[in-house]
Amino acid sequence: MKYGQRFRYNNLTQTYAKYKDIFRKRMKKKEESTVQRHFGAAAKAIEAERAQRLAEANARYATAVAEPSVFRITCSEPEREVDKVDKLFEAFVEAKKSAGEDVARLTHAGFAEFVRKKTKDLQRQKNCHEVEYVVEFVENHVKLKALVKA
Repeated sequence: MKYGQRFRYNNLTQTYAKYKDIFRKRMKKKEESTVQRHFGAAAKAIEAERAQRLAEANARYATAVAEPSVFRITCSEPEREVDKVDKLFEAFVEAKKSAGEDVARLTHAGFAEFVRKKTKDLQRQKNCHEVEYVVEFVENHVKLKALVKA
């Protein structure tokens, strides 16, 4: 046999063997009446169920920890407006507690000093008289924002 004939013959025998094996497997399934199991479909169903449970849990968490209203206070001289700083500190601590954040290291004196420094820095940098402090939730975390007022 020449090289070209041998190549064609081998190609035909391999194709025949492949289809013979496929046909044998199909006939075996029909004779034994076995059903092909779709494990991929089961995995998709399980994944959908998990996603549904997660969505329900998130919905329960969102209703349990309803986002409180945003607390705003305007301050021009924190040294003289101690009551405003006290209210801001209380609102900040309550918001952190409701969000489940740690408040153990938070002290009133440190917070008052921070507000005093931040107010003076912003007044100097932005050449303004008043600074508005906002306590709000951003992505399940409590943030204290300092905004410049004209």
